[in-house]
Amino acid sequence: MCLAVPSKIIDIQDSLARVEVDGVVREASLLILDDVKIGDYVIVHAGFAISKLDEQAALQTLEDMRSMLAADRDRDGASAADV
Repeated sequence: MCLAVPSKIIDIQDSLARVEVDGVVREASLLILDDVKIGDYVIVHAGFAISKLDEQAALQTLEDMRSMLAADRDRDGASAADV
């Protein structure tokens, strides 16, 4: 299973970008995307930035993902306490 997490471009050197999400920095190839710049949000798969997102959609997706993770942690914590 693959989970597409919006990542913000923080640096570009030639066709390689450094992207960040929640403090985690990774490298991603920009070879298959045109017209990206520092500050843009992209979806990275297998080391390649494969699509560009507008900032509002990216931030909403990240917030939704954080909410789902928090709900899952709360659910797991409650079930562990009930055992």
